[in-house]
Amino acid sequence: MATKSSTRAPGKPLTEKELLAMPEKDYMNDAQLAFFRERLHQLEHEILTNAGATTENLRETQYVPDPADRATIEEEHALELRTRDRERKLLKKVQQSIARIDAGEYGWCEETGEPIGIPRLLARPTATLSLEAQERREMRQKLYGD
Repeated sequence: MATKSSTRAPGKPLTEKELLAMPEKDYMNDAQLAFFRERLHQLEHEILTNAGATTENLRETQYVPDPADRATIEEEHALELRTRDRERKLLKKVQQSIARIDAGEYGWCEETGEPIGIPRLLARPTATLSLEAQERREMRQKLYGD
């Protein structure tokens, strides 16, 4: 595994542009792993913050006598709870991705062992499959309903 580039100041995080400009031989080096670990930790923090805000929002709900207003509030709460449920599932994937970094498996396709690729990880930091493997999986699901 490669180490940080000698032109970088120690401790200074990579930018997305620097990350994309790195040669393939540096794939998943220490600097790249640190970049994705930080990005995943930020995402984890945002999800947990949102969950706390939702809890507070639901606690502060007051009784509204007008049925139309009550229905609107209930619909807003239902939408917020669906959003938090999706975030709860994402949180699990984020935590699994952090564990994959710790295990030295992050950035590598679970199915083929090939690199997932920096652009794909920037778009979806919790990706565990290369684009080709993901497309094959989706095609199988479409064909077989699995």
